[in-house]
Amino acid sequence: MDIKTTGIILHSIKHTDSTSIVTIYTRHFGRISYMIHGVNKKKSVFRSAFLQPLLLVEMDVYHSSKKNLQRIKDVRSYYTFISIPYDPVKNALALFISEVLFRTLSVSEPDETIFAFLENSIQQLDHCTQGVSNFHLVFLIKLSRFLGFAPNSDELHDGYFDLMNGVFIPQRPPHSHYLLKETTTDFSTLISLDYSTLNLLVLSRQRRVKLVESLIEYYRLHVPEFNGLHSLSVLQSLFD
Repeated sequence: MDIKTTGIILHSIKHTDSTSIVTIYTRHFGRISYMIHGVNKKKSVFRSAFLQPLLLVEMDVYHSSKKNLQRIKDVRSYYTFISIPYDPVKNALALFISEVLFRTLSVSEPDETIFAFLENSIQQLDHCTQGVSNFHLVFLIKLSRFLGFAPNSDELHDGYFDLMNGVFIPQRPPHSHYLLKETTTDFSTLISLDYSTLNLLVLSRQRRVKLVESLIEYYRLHVPEFNGLHSLSVLQSLFD
């Protein structure tokens, strides 16, 4: 079946000397892997520029429900980045976010709400001018709501945050997966923020590192096979 759809580039890997597999989160099909032949060769519709993480693309594809790898007939960008590829921090953030999405959006089912959220988030990052270093923190909180394990913010207080159960509690839980009081305070501030208020969270490097490590542990506890993120070390080094 030939169909036109839009998508978000998440991941690419070389399959053979002449082929690559590109994972794209699409509007019509959810997460789909495409076999790409001869990137940058004359007869290939796919150029290396289309491998940028989080690039928003429009595609004409051949789709068959019986195949694990689909084919792309034509591809083009439908949104032109103004800053992400040229800003080292934003580029690292895009790499980090695309890796998070690659590890969390594992089901090939369409979800218009998630796609709209991701499309908006990418454009928000591209236009962001204040609080950029907090963008990935707010993004992770927002994404958790779509994945079904959003922190319960009904009772915010200065106690502890239970990472296993996603709740704020006054006493330490009977397990080791919780945040101490200082990080809990930062966490409670974080979940009240939006992309327009990123600059309201002021953190030292040490506290930001602790907060992102806590969020990754939170994801690891709630997303099966969510292992270490390769892009995290690159991102952290830029904030040194």
